[in-house]
Amino acid sequence: MNSTIALGLMIPFIGTTLGSAMVFLMRNKMSNKLQKVLLGFASGVMIAASVWSLLLPAIDMAAAQGKIEWVPPAIGFLLGVFFLLILDKIIPHLHAYSDKPEGIHSHLQKRTMLILAVTLHNIPEGMAVGVVFAGVLSHNPLISLSGAYVLAIGIAIQNFPEGAIISMPLKSEGISKKRAFTYGTLSGIVEPIAAFLTLLLTQVISGILPYFLAFAAGAMIYVVVEELVPESQIGDHSDIATISVAIGFVVMMVLDVALG
Repeated sequence: MNSTIALGLMIPFIGTTLGSAMVFLMRNKMSNKLQKVLLGFASGVMIAASVWSLLLPAIDMAAAQGKIEWVPPAIGFLLGVFFLLILDKIIPHLHAYSDKPEGIHSHLQKRTMLILAVTLHNIPEGMAVGVVFAGVLSHNPLISLSGAYVLAIGIAIQNFPEGAIISMPLKSEGISKKRAFTYGTLSGIVEPIAAFLTLLLTQVISGILPYFLAFAAGAMIYVVVEELVPESQIGDHSDIATISVAIGFVVMMVLDVALG
């Protein structure tokens, strides 16, 4: 794996780290309005990335392989949804908008389960980056290096607010800025790991790339529907969150169409 691919796999993690660093600029508690804006924007980016960077290439790739063009994307998408559903039921975690832990019962601290909640939905983002760079390495004509970088940068953009959403509330709970930054950063370390493992798997097993593209899309959409959108719509400022979804969607769509 050359340095160009390695850098691409690390870009989303860099976005999380930079977002977590916003805690050092924080003086007071993060406003509810800002949190809704960040959640909405991240949702829009993930939806657009799932369509333009993952599902549409999966459909075109299946057709190019002589398969029924909608079958691999449909199967992969549903498998991705159920994969995240299973992880959601197994991994103990706590959403920021809820006081009720999910997953297997544990005695973990609240802050640990908050971090696990973000870590859980960073897995499909890492897989998405890994699978598109696998397409680059396999010299698939439907996936370009620039397109792979657009996806990685798009996910990094939406990881920026996610990193802030983890580190800044932790600071509000009384822990030091340095520790809050560390926790926020650690929540994103799963992304390059998932990206690398997905890249290796798709390199070993030929012909499954369209399935994996759709798999990553399904997993990402699950996160948006299950976590990000509900969290952004609770309480006040739901309209701002909805507008932010639209802005995030358009930003990612433009990046993919113009640069991909």
